[in-house]
Amino acid sequence: MPTDVKHDVAWAKGILRESGLRSTSARVAVLRYLADSGKPASHGEVTDALSESAFDQSTIYRVLLELADAGLFSKLDLGDQVRRFEFRSSSSPDELEHPHFMCVDCGKVTCLDSFSFQLTPSRGPRRDKLGQITEVLLRGHCGKCSRS
Repeated sequence: MPTDVKHDVAWAKGILRESGLRSTSARVAVLRYLADSGKPASHGEVTDALSESAFDQSTIYRVLLELADAGLFSKLDLGDQVRRFEFRSSSSPDELEHPHFMCVDCGKVTCLDSFSFQLTPSRGPRRDKLGQITEVLLRGHCGKCSRS
């Protein structure tokens, strides 16, 4: 989702209502922040971004989990012990939205929504054992770190 799109309070309240959730100021603020940021964010990043709103850390964490459970956010566990949350533009929680790239040096996570690639499993019983892919993560060195 482009970062130049700004979602207003009425939009957030409508999304929450459609999801069967009450509109609280914390839910509206967290939903708007992640939808506008257009990238995954950790609990700490959301807390820092909303620091002037006077929500405590536990409230923000609880809201992140509630909105993820409601299918509005994806929970990304990228293997670095930091859980990130991302606004879902798709209504299906099992639908792959886009892959992510994580720099192994600085930890920055980038959405690869403008990239395309194809993953083709082999035919036969190995394909059936794989199941459904719901998340793709590529790791490497970002442009900034590889120049350093």
